[in-house]
Amino acid sequence: MTQQNTGINALGLNEAYNLANVTKTRPQFRASTPKWLTRLLEFKGLETGLYRVNKVVEGDTPLDVLCSQTKKSDEIPQGFVQYESTPREYRLNSISTILNVNTVVDDIFSSPYDQTKEQLALAVESLRERQESQLINNDDYGLLKNVPDSQRLLPRQSNGAPTPDDFDELLTKVWKEPSFFLAHPRAIAAFGRECTRRGVPPATVSLQGGTFITWRGVPIIPSNKLLVDGLKEPKSQSGKTSILLIRTGEAKRGVIGLFQAGLKNEQGRGLAVRFRGIDDKGVASYLLSLYCSAAILADDAIAALDEVEVGEYHDYSI
Repeated sequence: MTQQNTGINALGLNEAYNLANVTKTRPQFRASTPKWLTRLLEFKGLETGLYRVNKVVEGDTPLDVLCSQTKKSDEIPQGFVQYESTPREYRLNSISTILNVNTVVDDIFSSPYDQTKEQLALAVESLRERQESQLINNDDYGLLKNVPDSQRLLPRQSNGAPTPDDFDELLTKVWKEPSFFLAHPRAIAAFGRECTRRGVPPATVSLQGGTFITWRGVPIIPSNKLLVDGLKEPKSQSGKTSILLIRTGEAKRGVIGLFQAGLKNEQGRGLAVRFRGIDDKGVASYLLSLYCSAAILADDAIAALDEVEVGEYHDYSI
């Protein structure tokens, strides 16, 4: 076949295409995110899917002590530290799905990429996305729902824009070794605009392969699971959201993620993939189960800035 219309006596592009090899990518999952929360949060494996947080009934001085050069009394103070009688217990929640793969498709169309492997990878990615969302928004153990009232703040500006002053107030609530702020990307952008307006651009830090802006040295981590008006990707320019400040780590009496350790057919932290068999139509079935929860070990391990407006912009023209 020649290309007579261009005057070139050569093989046509469309016909040559039929003999060419096409370099292909693996399936690209648009909804996939870095899931920084599950990467930065300290996790603890459980034996039986149950985690009890024992706390002390604290006062200003839990236990009286003798500390003086001039003793008012020779008697050493006595007492004990009381525990809560009904501590909170966290039970792991399951996130599950069933994946079906046609064995004919797997047999014939698995080069260069294994169809079953790719399907499983996409299913696992979907479960991990749901896990991060549940860690933040679950009605029982979600971090956003379990911030104590004493640890909640509202923006200082009447328009609701997040300012450096608000971030400083959050740091007064979680001042014992704060680990990171967590916010929707739109909220981070809104904070950046307020910093630009004040002439205090935030510094940046490299962490686990990512680059983040910081405030007072604490990284600000993005997650679209901290919803704006209930949406991951809001269409409106304006909207309300929350910003969290978290201290993580069991040794620090912080926030920790929970998962079931030692699962059969384990394919990652708290994730099991089980083959269910092949039916009469040649369809292979797999059960994917992910077990997770989260616990706040001390009230001052987390704080929230609520009712944050993400759509406030400024005119910088002179």
